[in-house]
Amino acid sequence: MADPILSVRDLTVEFPTRHGILTALSGVSFDIMPGEVLGVVGESGAGKSMTGSAVIGLIDRPGRIAKGEIHLQGERIDNLPEERMRGVRGKRIGMIFQDPLTSLNPLYRISEQIVETIRTHLPLSKEAARAKAVGLLDRVGIPDAARRIDDYPHQFSGGMRQRVVIALALCAEPDLVIADEPTTALDVSVQAQIIDVMKELCAETGAAIMLITHDMGVIAETADRVAVMYAGRIAEIGPVRAVIKDAKHPYSAGLMGAIPRMSADLERLVQIPGAMPRLSAIPPGCPFNPRCPHVFDRCLTHRPAASEIEPGRRVACWLYPGVQEA
Repeated sequence: MADPILSVRDLTVEFPTRHGILTALSGVSFDIMPGEVLGVVGESGAGKSMTGSAVIGLIDRPGRIAKGEIHLQGERIDNLPEERMRGVRGKRIGMIFQDPLTSLNPLYRISEQIVETIRTHLPLSKEAARAKAVGLLDRVGIPDAARRIDDYPHQFSGGMRQRVVIALALCAEPDLVIADEPTTALDVSVQAQIIDVMKELCAETGAAIMLITHDMGVIAETADRVAVMYAGRIAEIGPVRAVIKDAKHPYSAGLMGAIPRMSADLERLVQIPGAMPRLSAIPPGCPFNPRCPHVFDRCLTHRPAASEIEPGRRVACWLYPGVQEA
């Protein structure tokens, strides 16, 4: 059994405020294996992007990691000095953001940005780095890459810019790629192409992917496993097909029921009543209890931890025997 590329244990992120401490993430734990795609899904405010930011050490101040550990290929990285963490970002962890314009400097040509990144992290000459950059742009589907590499970001369409960002994220041959809503702004046909490119390139290198999205369709087509997040906690994690076909947590079941199915003759999709609680108003007990159709007394007072209920499947819900208290 291979060791995980990324191992997150009991991760808790807090934000001190004048009115008290807000807990953005609480007790988040998961692994990602070499070549694996872990989908992280949930509503806005569930903690998906915050988890990715914590892994790469980019939590906005005054936020901080209050508890837990993050290991990249066995090395603890959550307590590294900023200077060393900068070396981890880009080289060992690649990042793909939702808006490619946040990753590309509009004042510099694409060639300057990718070649500089390659030479910062790999011992290559300028000529070799440029050749590698052209090859990557060609692989991600940029037509006439040898010529277009000297264009500026504004000369590319949205889909082409996102392809450039993928090339930029992968150019230093990272161990882990964190993709935060990488296809949200793109049309459906381009989404599929972008995801295929990411999976193909990462499968070749053995890199792991943490795919953050609210789109269950993308997760179903792309991920090997899925972590469903709610109010800064993992509600359920397991193989993607098992979770889609037989979701154990009531929140996961609601998300899966909201996916339109061509084969189903339904007049209405499943609707989850209510809304995600604010960080300052997370209820005691299970945070999902105000919206849960199966709520009972214990849910109101005791918080469940994501516990293994079958091999490879963890759920934070008191409906199942063996679930531990958080």
